[in-house]
Amino acid sequence: MGRIRIKVCCIASIEEAMMAISAGANALGLVAEMPSGPGPIADELIAEIADSVPPPISTFLLTAQTDADAIIDHHARCRTSTLQLVDYVEPQALAKIRREIPHTRLVQVIHVTDPDVIDEARAASEYCHALLLDSGNPNLAIKELGGTGRTHDWSISRRIIDEVDLPVFLAGGLRESNAAQAITAARPFGLDLCSGVRTNGRLDPTKLNAFMQAAQTL
Repeated sequence: MGRIRIKVCCIASIEEAMMAISAGANALGLVAEMPSGPGPIADELIAEIADSVPPPISTFLLTAQTDADAIIDHHARCRTSTLQLVDYVEPQALAKIRREIPHTRLVQVIHVTDPDVIDEARAASEYCHALLLDSGNPNLAIKELGGTGRTHDWSISRRIIDEVDLPVFLAGGLRESNAAQAITAARPFGLDLCSGVRTNGRLDPTKLNAFMQAAQTL
């Protein structure tokens, strides 16, 4: 397996973006309005941060929109290189997004609640450029669509990774202490992290650098 890619999520400022890039991040997650969870910032700030990030670093807009036109409009406001769809999006909507903004990468989040999501992952893989496996619960009255700080069953994630022919990021409760274990268990393309490298909600350079070192030891 090649070098693991690292996506640092919940970026809240240009300063945090530069800190993550300096530590070796390959991608940055910018969280828009969500029903719950940490890290949402205004669309205007997302656009400002995205505009400041040099290539080849990827910028991910985390959007909770599920309608194709709403997602396309959201992307137009925020101007990121990648769309991270944190809630379920119908296949026909995914197809429309691919047609209308063909140069934007699509990453569908799959919340690993039980083995049934393997079929959901297979279906999404037909339309997306990558998947991201997280520990939310979209079936709650107030949806959890990320940022829970919880791990999930990595054996299910490994089955998804083995069955889809796409890059797959692993998210949910990742920190320095379990980074190597997560890589060994699931064999993902990349890791996605938020709370595990923060202190009092702020990106912590000591935790971030320790995570980066732990993730690259294999």
